[in-house]
Amino acid sequence: MALSKNQKDKISSLLEKKIEDKLKRYTRETSSMPFLTRLVQDSEKVAAYSFIHSIATTLGMSIYEDVSKIIAEESSKECFTKYDVGGMLSREQKSTIDEIVRRLRNGEKKVNHDQETKQVLNASAKDGKAQKEGRIADFYMLRNGVEHYFEIKTVKPNIDVFTKSKAKLLEWIARCRKPIKVFLAFPYNPYHPQPYERFTEQGVLERGEEFLIGKEYWDFLGGNNTFEQLLELFDLVGKKFKERIQQKIKQVAKEKMES
Repeated sequence: MALSKNQKDKISSLLEKKIEDKLKRYTRETSSMPFLTRLVQDSEKVAAYSFIHSIATTLGMSIYEDVSKIIAEESSKECFTKYDVGGMLSREQKSTIDEIVRRLRNGEKKVNHDQETKQVLNASAKDGKAQKEGRIADFYMLRNGVEHYFEIKTVKPNIDVFTKSKAKLLEWIARCRKPIKVFLAFPYNPYHPQPYERFTEQGVLERGEEFLIGKEYWDFLGGNNTFEQLLELFDLVGKKFKERIQQKIKQVAKEKMES
């Protein structure tokens, strides 16, 4: 399956709008970085670091979610970002989830998503109460009658983030009171071309069943070669804005750093 022209146009338009907005609105809040500028001895590189970090923050905040929606919507009945899972959580459900996560964290059991789903669904939902924390999924799609919920995270979380995400995924199952697909997704593998083997992931999440990274995630949404086509689109937009981004960096360096 390939991305359609409509999908490619939407993704390109989204990226271009984000970069345009960043170029127009970006100003350094911090005008003085006396230690870093003296160590690096290059105000332009310091300005570049700040601007690139700002773009990376924009990517992390919204672009991956919006791109996910564009990719999945043509093959899904419903697609939403920032989706409210809703539902209630009972004391027994939360206790069951806490015990699963504790045993995984301590190495007392091997991860088994299907088995853990059954445990959560067997826990009584009696006297459940609304809980605001953890009820928003970054991305949701309904495909072939199956609900899919995703949390999209930074690519190098520590063990606490992994276990917290694990608990949240299981809570989504408890809230819905039925089997659903839940995933922690990373938009790319920071160790490429080596496989993602960050030690904190081992034993907490089941790869492929509740944890998708890079190509696995994007191809899951859009079919084979979606990841490669997505990189091509980012590359084309980057080339289009290359000169303007470099000019912006020079401007920031002159106005903020060198002064």
